[in-house]
Amino acid sequence: MSSYKNMTKGATVFRSAYFVGVGGIGMSALAQYFKDHGVMVSGSDREASPVTELLESKGITVFIGQKAEQVSADTEVVVYSDAVPPENPERARAQELGIPQYSYFEMLGEVSKGPSTSSGQGRRTVAVAGTHGKTTTTGMLARILGDAGASPTAIIGSIVKDFGSNYLAPSTSLGAGGHDIFVVEACEYRDHLLELTPQVLVITNLEWDHTDYFPSLAALQETFRKAIERVPADGVIVTNPNDANIAPCLPVGRRFSNGPRVIDYTQEPAYELRLPGEFNVMNARAAAAAARVVFPALSDATLVPSLAEFQGTWRRFEYKGKTQNGAEVYDDYAHHPTAVRETLKALREKVKGKIVVAFHPHLYSRTRDLLDEFATAFADADQVLLAPIYAAREVDDGSISSELLAERIRATGTDAVALESFDAIERELREAGAGTTIMTMGAGDIYKIADTLIV
Repeated sequence: MSSYKNMTKGATVFRSAYFVGVGGIGMSALAQYFKDHGVMVSGSDREASPVTELLESKGITVFIGQKAEQVSADTEVVVYSDAVPPENPERARAQELGIPQYSYFEMLGEVSKGPSTSSGQGRRTVAVAGTHGKTTTTGMLARILGDAGASPTAIIGSIVKDFGSNYLAPSTSLGAGGHDIFVVEACEYRDHLLELTPQVLVITNLEWDHTDYFPSLAALQETFRKAIERVPADGVIVTNPNDANIAPCLPVGRRFSNGPRVIDYTQEPAYELRLPGEFNVMNARAAAAAARVVFPALSDATLVPSLAEFQGTWRRFEYKGKTQNGAEVYDDYAHHPTAVRETLKALREKVKGKIVVAFHPHLYSRTRDLLDEFATAFADADQVLLAPIYAAREVDDGSISSELLAERIRATGTDAVALESFDAIERELREAGAGTTIMTMGAGDIYKIADTLIV
């Protein structure tokens, strides 16, 4: 395999790379990509996880804990998660040694530009963006293109059950350098989406989120407007042009004449899926429309069974098993009010009996700014157990708490209580018996409760 080339500053070749925060879902996929291209890859993370175990199974050295001495002098590039500050000991060591450093999204932008394919053309990057559904849509698109023989490279925001990874390598049968389709899940937070220049931009939907960065929906729309402007004139935008939040981002003049085509994915039929929920029907439509654009030879004979057989991704409406007392356990990544509402709606349609949700609010800013929406999002649950808010990158200013959210949920008629720890939540859930469905939910590590509950 050839080493990764075509960096911004000349034809730099990296023989070794160190990933700080390699257990992150995007970071881990990029690490696998580097290893596939002949780079010696190692990295670190704060704790072990299913993702770090996946990396180790693929021959990537993962250190648990971050120490300066783990970055060796012969490391040629350091890639870091955006959650890792410059004063991190490994990043500080890289700075001391003069090792070039790139954020995950900076490096992803560089990778998406090249190297050139055997045809002499650059990659065709397909970026899947949007507030909801982008992980599932990206996974579906990768599955469709793989089944169709298009042999894509894909970097996805979760482990896709269909190929047991968050990274899909192109088929080696086409020969080195013979693949030009690069499918990547894109994130709008802090304008990371603008690191990419996709030939095809998929926008699943658009709602106000990442409120710590975007002060309003209008600010978020401006980022998507800029992303749309980066799509070349011969490119394609796959979206719902009639969505009230998306339509203002689509310049009318470019829509039909001197700009990229706009493909309305809602014109695709409602495909049969094993995944529940109307939101997954929409995800499948977006994936199908994008696949037709990227691979015109795609036939319904391939597309329809690909979607029907798609197994889903880790932490997206994932069935975990049963507790010792016979309660069914599911887990989901939903952390925005709309995602919570739609996921619980689909769960209510799927199961009978009592639904208990263990929810881990993600970020003080999101919980505070979308409090009214969160208060009504749990209508399909019978009981909500709230963990303390996951602070992540934020500091508690005292303006919001899980206790306040619980109070607001109770005011809508749904039983809710804030508990002091995961252990307390687990004790409550262990009392649930047959006929009860448990859903752990949130962007933090609430999934660990689901893992401990099942027998």
